[in-house]
Amino acid sequence: MAIQHNFLTAYLETRQRSATSAGPGSGQNEDEREGQHGLALQDDKAEVKPPAMWRVLLMNDDYTPMEFVISVLQMFFSMNHESAYRVMMHVHTRGKGVCGVYSKEIAETKVAQVNHFAVSHQHPLKCAMEEV
Repeated sequence: MAIQHNFLTAYLETRQRSATSAGPGSGQNEDEREGQHGLALQDDKAEVKPPAMWRVLLMNDDYTPMEFVISVLQMFFSMNHESAYRVMMHVHTRGKGVCGVYSKEIAETKVAQVNHFAVSHQHPLKCAMEEV
């Protein structure tokens, strides 16, 4: 019982000293005064940076029909016919072309979907990804 009494007395004295030292006109509230006496208060400011982005690329080959490439671009990358045709021609003339830029998980999914779709339709069309 004596230990509890000593602890309570010390606690009340500390509270009284902190209230007296801060004074009623100091502009500090009770929580701020307690932060000065034993409680470490820290602002939690987490820095969040955007995820790394990845380009999804189509590779040219001499066997996949142009209309199949256009349909892949429309189906998996939500392009209209004109945009899909433009990307397909870029792939055809330059060897590869960018279909879109996505976070890593989405890019991996799109690459897997396109590669699986091409194989299931017996076309050698290849899709890959690279970090931006």
